[in-house]
Amino acid sequence: MNEEPLPARRVTHWLRQVTVAIIISVLVWFVMIMILEDQMIYFPAKYPEGYWEPEEYGVAVEDCYFDTEDGVRLHGWFCASEAARLTLLWCHGNAGNISHRLDIIKNLHALGINIFIFDYRGYGKSEGEPDEEGIYRDGVAAYEYLVKKREIHPDSIVLFGESLGTAVAVDLAVKRNIRALVLQSAFTNAKDMAVRMFPIPVPPFIIHSKFDSIDKIRQVRVPVFFIHGDDDTIVPVELGRKLFDAANEPKEFYQIAGADHNDTHLVAGKEYYRRIGAFLAEL
Repeated sequence: MNEEPLPARRVTHWLRQVTVAIIISVLVWFVMIMILEDQMIYFPAKYPEGYWEPEEYGVAVEDCYFDTEDGVRLHGWFCASEAARLTLLWCHGNAGNISHRLDIIKNLHALGINIFIFDYRGYGKSEGEPDEEGIYRDGVAAYEYLVKKREIHPDSIVLFGESLGTAVAVDLAVKRNIRALVLQSAFTNAKDMAVRMFPIPVPPFIIHSKFDSIDKIRQVRVPVFFIHGDDDTIVPVELGRKLFDAANEPKEFYQIAGADHNDTHLVAGKEYYRRIGAFLAEL
């Protein structure tokens, strides 16, 4: 009986060890994703981090506090505009808080609209910790605050979703009556984003977040204005286009050449606000 040569046995043993090590590493990676998923999605900046003296930036705001259906106290800013025809309900992205959007707030407010921007649970001055269902509830609570406390008619509410906030805005557009929807740096769903976020392919069952905007957008029956930078390194413009293709008419896609994820308004400059203003003027 011929035995395997010693060098060959050593190579075989080494390959088995490497294979086992790779398998264990992948399994540990999957477990880490399952345990730390929310920490990998949300990057809240809690008060006092931020810029909480908006008047220094020439922005006049009213502090607003309101509660979600599950009892979480949220905070937002209401920027009133005299004789405003529309109110922009702003669902911001996953990093920072409302105070990091002062420059854009100021310029959008100059369009002659009311602006209501709020922080999700765990962000800014809002209580709690973020998760998918929680931030959906936060969007509903912000809407109900406008309609019930501010007595703003649903037909005058325009939802503005930014990055992660696009999922909140689309979800809210399905659940409540609105006038229109603006989606900046939008994505299709968590599965498509995971392919781009993780170096190792992740099975769908590993990720509990859905953020399934591409299925929900098909139920939206109001005008939708998409904004996306064609050099977006976080949410590829292809995902924004894919969501746009699934949306119903009327719809428009404004692609900003040379813009990344967080600098669309800077790269486009005045044209950014002109295009949003033109969309709102047609409503």
